[in-house]
Amino acid sequence: MPERKPRADATRNREAVLAAADTLFARCESPEAVTMADIAAAAGVGKATLFRGFRDRTGLIHTLYEMRLAPIRLAAEEGPPPLGPATPPLERVPALLDAVLCFKIDNRHLALALEGTGGDSPYAAEHYERWHSTLQAALEQIPGLADSDFTAHALLAATRADLVEHLVGQQRMTREQMRIHLAAFTARVLEARVPLD
Repeated sequence: MPERKPRADATRNREAVLAAADTLFARCESPEAVTMADIAAAAGVGKATLFRGFRDRTGLIHTLYEMRLAPIRLAAEEGPPPLGPATPPLERVPALLDAVLCFKIDNRHLALALEGTGGDSPYAAEHYERWHSTLQAALEQIPGLADSDFTAHALLAATRADLVEHLVGQQRMTREQMRIHLAAFTARVLEARVPLD
């Protein structure tokens, strides 16, 4: 039996909800302040529509985050340099981390909201596991680098949304400063973990 296409009004409502949620998270002081009622009101739909379409606030945040992240993930999985898999690993690892950092700077309240939905641990979230495995695969291609699993975790820790929020939101670090610091940190980590000949 062919899969049923969603009704036109359901598609419109879904797009309106995602656009409203995107705007609210971008403008909020704190992601916890954005409620399902706020999103429903901004989208011009009933709360029941939200729960029918996304199950709960976590489902809505996951959907919105994945929608925003999809182009970067696609570039990392299939794209050309500097993110794509054909890039030499010593160039690709910093490029992947830079892409994650820039995404989290640009979407920091949404990223904070998502990392807050990981249950007991943000490391159990699907998006984290995907980035970790992509980064670990790139690290495994660096000759002599030991313990790619731990190194991937340690490098991704430098892009956590709560750290980004602290540095950008509290300490007023600029986007370029953060990128420079992350690139230097990544270079030091990789240099320290690759044994000299």
